[in-house]
Amino acid sequence: MLKKLTTGLIAGACLLSAALPIKSNAADTRMLTSYYADYFHGRTTANGEVFNMFDLTAASPYLPFGTRLRVCYSSCVDVRINDRGPYVGNRTLDLSYGAASRIGLLGPGVAWTTVTYL
Repeated sequence: MLKKLTTGLIAGACLLSAALPIKSNAADTRMLTSYYADYFHGRTTANGEVFNMFDLTAASPYLPFGTRLRVCYSSCVDVRINDRGPYVGNRTLDLSYGAASRIGLLGPGVAWTTVTYL
């Protein structure tokens, strides 16, 4: 009985923690970052919002929706995770066109960025 109760509590805690935005005081993280734009503009994102390529949003294959990040390349921008992706190679973050343009990522298209959890 105790084993079932413990297992249930652990499973519940795991589900709850996966649904909450990550807040961390840990050191900055480096992520291989790209951006997405006009082809997806107006389409529905994974969390049900309509994608606006000019908003300051991002996609991540694993971060919970609502997670807020500061992404820096040649400058910095604050974004909110509202979509899944990218699904290309070892990229871990896909910025909206608006966010990518603010930090100077449009030229290279794909680059390593410094990411801080807000």
